[in-house]
Amino acid sequence: MTGMHSWKTAAALLFAMTLSACGDDDGSTDAGAGDAPFDVGARDDAPVIDAGVDAPSADPVVQLPRTAIEADELAVLVNDMDPQSVALGEAYVAMRGVPEANVVHLSFEVTGAVMDEATFDTQYAAVQAALPDTVQAQLITWTTPYRVECMSVTSAFALGFDRIHCNTTGEGCGPTAAIRYFDTDSTHPFTDFEIRPAMMLAATSVDSGTALIARGLEADGTHPPGHGWLVRTTDVARSVRHPQFRGVDEGFDVEGGLSFDVIDNSDGSGTNLVTDETDVLFYFTGLTRVTDLETNTYRPGAIADHLTSFGGRVPDAGGQMSVVVWLEGGVTGSFGTTVEPCNYTTKFPNVGVVVPQYFRGATLIEAYWKSVRTPGEGLFVGEPLARPFGEQTLAFEGDEIVIETNAFGRDDGWVFESGDTADGPWTEVQSGTVAEWSRQTFRLPNTGAPNYRLRRPD
Repeated sequence: MTGMHSWKTAAALLFAMTLSACGDDDGSTDAGAGDAPFDVGARDDAPVIDAGVDAPSADPVVQLPRTAIEADELAVLVNDMDPQSVALGEAYVAMRGVPEANVVHLSFEVTGAVMDEATFDTQYAAVQAALPDTVQAQLITWTTPYRVECMSVTSAFALGFDRIHCNTTGEGCGPTAAIRYFDTDSTHPFTDFEIRPAMMLAATSVDSGTALIARGLEADGTHPPGHGWLVRTTDVARSVRHPQFRGVDEGFDVEGGLSFDVIDNSDGSGTNLVTDETDVLFYFTGLTRVTDLETNTYRPGAIADHLTSFGGRVPDAGGQMSVVVWLEGGVTGSFGTTVEPCNYTTKFPNVGVVVPQYFRGATLIEAYWKSVRTPGEGLFVGEPLARPFGEQTLAFEGDEIVIETNAFGRDDGWVFESGDTADGPWTEVQSGTVAEWSRQTFRLPNTGAPNYRLRRPD
């Protein structure tokens, strides 16, 4: 029987893939990826996808890798005393299909950019009481306040307020606490790590916030060809991430897909800026202000940030550029710090983590959060569920099962197994290793078993 079905309509059961990896807890500038083994298995909350009445009854059930959270696992936090927050919360729920039960209505007076600890404790307790354990991440719909004492508001609501996530030296700069979620493949951060990553829908108006949501929606499942720009500027202190660039541009130079250019202007002979470019999907740099960004055209789902001290002050960062400028310019997600971080690389997105995580199907909020080892002072902004590379397709063609997916990156192993039931026991049918960063097409034998699963090796 031949027939192409989207993974959202095929007879598929999505499995959670969790990885328990612990990041360095000393705040050092070593931002290497975790390498703990995968723990793959069925979860009680893994959704069962109904094939529909038009699906052939003889088709087997195929379990595809779960690569991201879903809309019904996202909480939307609304400040009822902030009209823009209310409007954007309503827009997000309607446009993204978030269950009304996941909306948490808070009520606090906006007195400035910084929320005091006592006020936060009350609001945080209300959120924790309202959310079931199935909710894995959060969207904050206000722009002010953007800080809770010495933490960003997104990190405070994700981790709880704790001064281990603030500079520890009292004055000046110091390391902050690491999180175990860094560079893992968990798609259940609250279940696995008791962390609910949070992202702010930062906007200067309801219209700009609604446009941001629309860009996230437009990005979904597009598998866009696009270009990434990794810029080492003449600003030495703000270009400390440049060693992370090398592996990215080499690993993703895929014809007809995603490619990267590294600009090294450390000697000042060229330019610090990317201008007049189309199809920009990533733009990582280090400057106090990035000018001419409006001359570029950004793909829906684009991620961009500039390493500087106060980019996370929204909607205006005073003498530096706020991350809101990226969003207003057409980018879908960005990141900046809200207090002086100094240039600890662990306090900023690791380019060598966020790009692979996003490409393998993670949502924007998951890919960005997994890329920051010590996120306490950092503000994550954008449309959290944007997911350009997440769609998986399944087809039954004669004696073959054809799967298209981004779930496996370069050098990732994979195993295809058959089973008598959805819970196994499992028998290996075929296995291998992915050679490059590209969307993979697996043509796998249909041996007549009623159940199959495609996963990473244990």
